Amino acid sequence: MTNQIYVNWGGHRVKLTWLPNKAMDIQKVTSVHGYCFYQGNILLVNVEGRGFSIPGGHVEKGESPEETFLREAYEEAYVEGNIQYLGAIEVNHEENPLFVESGKYPLIGYQLFYRMDIEKCHPFLRENETIARIWVEPKEKKFNMLLVTMSFLY
Repeated sequence: MTNQIYVNWGGHRVKLTWLPNKAMDIQKVTSVHGYCFYQGNILLVNVEGRGFSIPGGHVEKGESPEETFLREAYEEAYVEGNIQYLGAIEVNHEENPLFVESGKYPLIGYQLFYRMDIEKCHPFLRENETIARIWVEPKEKKFNMLLVTMSFLY
């Protein structure tokens, strides 16, 4: 199995490489995401304007990646729990002729991924950017894309 794929992100050819359990230079981390599990189900959040996805977001100044994921999981889904680092996806623009050096993202950046075993599930208050949260049974066929993504991560 290869841990590398090429994707088209808005017309940009980007190489993605899964790096399990690899430690990262925090300066090159562009975002942090996580798979949250509760009573055998996976949590998805509906972020306004983006649709359903796993919780996650950008690292704020002074935060560690772990603090970022814990904050994002609470802000987006109102959950708390124990987390475990899974690894990173290297986002590489070296073969992207449309890459802008002075742009928002580095030539090579990293998206970190965690697993959370939810210990506290608070009432969903819709105070932030998410408009819904749902619990998905991992075997549901309509969520095969999520399962494909998760298999890519392991």
